[in-house]
Amino acid sequence: MAKLTIKTDICKGCELCLAACKKHLLVMSKEKINAKGHHPVEITDQEECTACANCATMCPDCVITVEK
Repeated sequence: MAKLTIKTDICKGCELCLAACKKHLLVMSKEKINAKGHHPVEITDQEECTACANCATMCPDCVITVEK
């Protein structure tokens, strides 16, 4: 099973990872706001993640880590 880790404290909410996720598992948090004032990205269903790492590759700030 894949494990996707998101550093929500440094996510700037650019949404590039959302477009990169072929399974559409990433969404912007509606409730959380980080210290930078942004809504960070969240994964909706960890078990459906295939660990393709497209999201991590697309992230300009290396906020996402993918492990198999």
